[in-house]
Amino acid sequence: MVVDIKAKTNGFLTGKMIVAMPDMADPRFTRSVIFMCAHDDKGAMGIVLNNCKDSKQAESILTQLGLESDIKVYEGGPVENHRGFILHSADYKNDLMVPIVEGFSVTGTVDALHAATKGQGPKDLLFALGYAGWTAGQLDSELAHNAWLVVDADAELIFKTPREELWSKTIQKLGVDPAMLYFSGGTA
Repeated sequence: MVVDIKAKTNGFLTGKMIVAMPDMADPRFTRSVIFMCAHDDKGAMGIVLNNCKDSKQAESILTQLGLESDIKVYEGGPVENHRGFILHSADYKNDLMVPIVEGFSVTGTVDALHAATKGQGPKDLLFALGYAGWTAGQLDSELAHNAWLVVDADAELIFKTPREELWSKTIQKLGVDPAMLYFSGGTA
């Protein structure tokens, strides 16, 4: 089954997930799954979902933020990797929250993290430092060269799936066995 992504999304992928193909040329994105926070004719921004910082780094970061919590800290991408982003379920609201698509919002302040540690925050969240960014047309070019697969966002995958399984489970959502992916392809 061929899905015309451009027809379904006006050509843009805001609110979708992209999954790196097995032959991803950029080692920073090998086996990455990225939630697309924004994509338009000016560029794109997403958060890598499956690159968790080690526990010592995470503990240090959370301590600096005044948090005593077991919240995992992810490397959201190579751009502005000192800046935090919280991808979360839409049940949490604050003045600085940015709704992305139904069910998903992003907050750039620690308020959501502090609220979560008190049981008053979002039901589901993912805390990342940095983001993946693309200039105008760059992601579109990568998609045309088969660097990424596009998958509908899925809260179960994003918030509940073990990170070491996320890449393969996300590809399986398309009905594809990751072991059967070709390392190169063409366009029709």
